[in-house]
Amino acid sequence: MSLNPVNDDLKAALHAELPTACFKPVEPRYLEEPRGQFKGVAGLLLTPKTTVEVSKIVAACNQAHVAIIPYGGGTGLVGGQVAEDLPAPVVLSLERMNTIRGVNKADNVIEVQAGAVLASIQAAADAADRLFPLSLAAQGSCQIGGNLSTNAGGVGVLRYGNTRDLCLGLEAVLPDGTIWNGLKRLRKDNTGYDLKNLLIGAEGSLGVITAATLKVFAKPDRFVAGFVQIRDPEAALELLALCQARLGSMVSAFELIDRQGFGFLKETALPVRLPFENPSRWMVLVELGVSGDFDVEAAFEAVLTDALEAGLVSDALIAQNESQRLAFWAVRESIPEANRLIGSISSHDISVPVSLIPEFIARAGELVLGLGDFRINCFGHVGDGNLHYNIYPPQGRDRKDFAALKGVVTAMVYRLVADLGGSFSAEHGIGRMKINDLQTYGDPAKLQAMRAIKSALDPNGIMNPGVIVPL
Repeated sequence: MSLNPVNDDLKAALHAELPTACFKPVEPRYLEEPRGQFKGVAGLLLTPKTTVEVSKIVAACNQAHVAIIPYGGGTGLVGGQVAEDLPAPVVLSLERMNTIRGVNKADNVIEVQAGAVLASIQAAADAADRLFPLSLAAQGSCQIGGNLSTNAGGVGVLRYGNTRDLCLGLEAVLPDGTIWNGLKRLRKDNTGYDLKNLLIGAEGSLGVITAATLKVFAKPDRFVAGFVQIRDPEAALELLALCQARLGSMVSAFELIDRQGFGFLKETALPVRLPFENPSRWMVLVELGVSGDFDVEAAFEAVLTDALEAGLVSDALIAQNESQRLAFWAVRESIPEANRLIGSISSHDISVPVSLIPEFIARAGELVLGLGDFRINCFGHVGDGNLHYNIYPPQGRDRKDFAALKGVVTAMVYRLVADLGGSFSAEHGIGRMKINDLQTYGDPAKLQAMRAIKSALDPNGIMNPGVIVPL
């Protein structure tokens, strides 16, 4: 694969095909990512308004052998939206392709362009008396095209699934500039290879997603949230099983929270109100979505009473109103910001079978603390097995002092995850950060198939080079 930098001939060809509004100066934010671990380069920044304009850009770049870096909200955490070591590429931002085309209430579908911000999609669904359940900390700035390209998860996976599970159809531009119109509203469509699910999670390496049809759901009449102090991670699984047995599909979220997260919130003085003055080592935040006249509060209280008697739970608070429910969630959603301010030595977005979460936490803790007096903040979506397992320096020390241990810790955690049949990349994707890890821990047959697919669809290697498949 030989790529060329953007040159005057390509610029002239694009200016001849595209309106002036497509061209924008390259601002620093398009070359950065939230963790500051990658610094991108760009020869040209383009902001198309239509799928036809995207098609013209991709076709011209393919002919010129110039790389394209698709750019959404810029919130990705694995460097998939920036490229450091490529000949000056085209950065393709879909920020102007942000139209929400409408909600079909009979089909329970919302159709959107890829640049639509997740919070705007949620609001549009809500205005139509529907729920779009994808919920992420970055929902005020992340775009649905990026969510689809990384198969984002979030707190609602337990009930509604990942982004892949919420998508019925796609429109996309393939690497030669061909437009694929797959914007279907069908729940069943067995007509050969599933191109939709190939593009979802491909991180822009097989084409540019330009629009999507997404599932929406009947809105629960109300939500009930509880912050619960539990005995240990084993108790979390027992409480989850009890909630699901007694409350069924009403269980929308079940988040495991480490007391260390509360400590970081205090240390960084973020403006959130903690629900417990003296929290236990482990807690869970449970949310239920309910419709009709069912007395979910009484049923939830009964579950917690039984869990208390069984020794699973030591204390619990049930939100008494919407503001208190939102305050509970503000605590959970502020933990990643506190983590960022503290500064991790090594961060891990992993998943293991739900039943093995306690074993992972115990074994990983022994391994990490065997290296030194580190602080561990383990939290995440215990209902689907996805944990954020992050390692921090002792209080008063800087993570730079432990830079030499970063690779050691990561390899140790990932080996354990592999031993337990888990994944080293649960919901953030591969990007450029984890490309070597994929080669180490990926199944050889799968890696070979991915290389073959990439080569077949993108023979010139222009689509986000360096993610998923190595250069």
